[in-house]
Amino acid sequence: MRLLFSVFFLLVIILSGCNSAPRLDYDQTQKSIQKYHDQLKAFRSEFRELEQPDVRFYLFGMGNRRKLLYKNGKIKDALTGEIIEQWDIAEETIVPNAYTVLLKNSDGQSIIISENEDAVWVQTEKITRIEGTDVPIHLPDFEGHKYSEILKVLHQEILINVIESKPLPNYFVYKKPWRRDAAMMAMCLEKTGNKNLIRDWVLSIDDPYDHNNGRMEGSPEYEADNLGQTLYLISLFSNSRHAVVPKVMEEIKRFEVQDKYGRYIKGRSDFHYVPVYQTKWLKFGLKSLGMEDPYTIPMIPCDYSALFWWGYKDKDVKLEGWRSDHYPYIGWARDHFYREKRSPISNRDYPLTWEQAASEADYSGMEIIDSVYVQQRISAPHTWHAAEVFLYLLDEE
Repeated sequence: MRLLFSVFFLLVIILSGCNSAPRLDYDQTQKSIQKYHDQLKAFRSEFRELEQPDVRFYLFGMGNRRKLLYKNGKIKDALTGEIIEQWDIAEETIVPNAYTVLLKNSDGQSIIISENEDAVWVQTEKITRIEGTDVPIHLPDFEGHKYSEILKVLHQEILINVIESKPLPNYFVYKKPWRRDAAMMAMCLEKTGNKNLIRDWVLSIDDPYDHNNGRMEGSPEYEADNLGQTLYLISLFSNSRHAVVPKVMEEIKRFEVQDKYGRYIKGRSDFHYVPVYQTKWLKFGLKSLGMEDPYTIPMIPCDYSALFWWGYKDKDVKLEGWRSDHYPYIGWARDHFYREKRSPISNRDYPLTWEQAASEADYSGMEIIDSVYVQQRISAPHTWHAAEVFLYLLDEE
């Protein structure tokens, strides 16, 4: 009897695993790209697009899954370059909003590579799961949103850059999380039920700063906005008793100012002084942890003030500030604050986001996708860009 029960239990497990495998219809899945194209056309007429390299690829492995690259009929391990599957293809359709690549080989056989909440799958005559991808994630359909299919792709571009619990701007060119990018990613992950993907990394934080800017010049910066960002991130999984919180409180003294504008902090972020932005982040972090907040947002010009768009909107001396399509997240954040529509996404189906000519990025990592990204010093997708567009669209609706 015990043996029969064990066999029955094993069959239940096997059948349960099979049920999670997507059985997709090639033609029906192909039709979903039209809905995406219709939304992209409307979006680009409402906002703006910018030409990006014409390279056809797709990334699989959202969240803490094995990272995979599809290009030219091959699935590779995106970190090692190992070829996992390859086909002699006659047709190829990348459907970013369905997390799917549709192929037909030279014999007319349909091949479907797809990712869902359970894993990454390859469907030919049978369905197989790619090893190392069976880590659960949440994939909302954003039903009812004007740009539901675009939101899916932006969400994917955020999830794809979570690796071993670390939220990275782009895992090909950055190996360490940036505290401000991570905080913006966390806001998105909170909204989609995926924040636990970064829990282990957040709880491991033991330094108030990421020390990323200036690293390549040998003098890493102590960026004052990191203090509030660190407190906010800790608040997602812990409280004021977390070991890094006293360190943050001690570091505040390094930047504290008391003058006619009140008590606030003033330091460098992105190599310049932005006290309003930094103090907003600090206040937000303290509030997130339920801690005492003695600070006042100074009413002085600050070209990063509008980058903090989700609170303290009355505490802003409007300043145009600089914009650059190399760093489109700056423009999108400002647009969110002032309810403007001046910033771009890519003119390609995928990826929609990028960063270019960043001082600390190692663009050689993009070689596995295409050398054009190395030559033009572009990393794509980019999570801060994706997060700003994603949150703008959710907030607008």
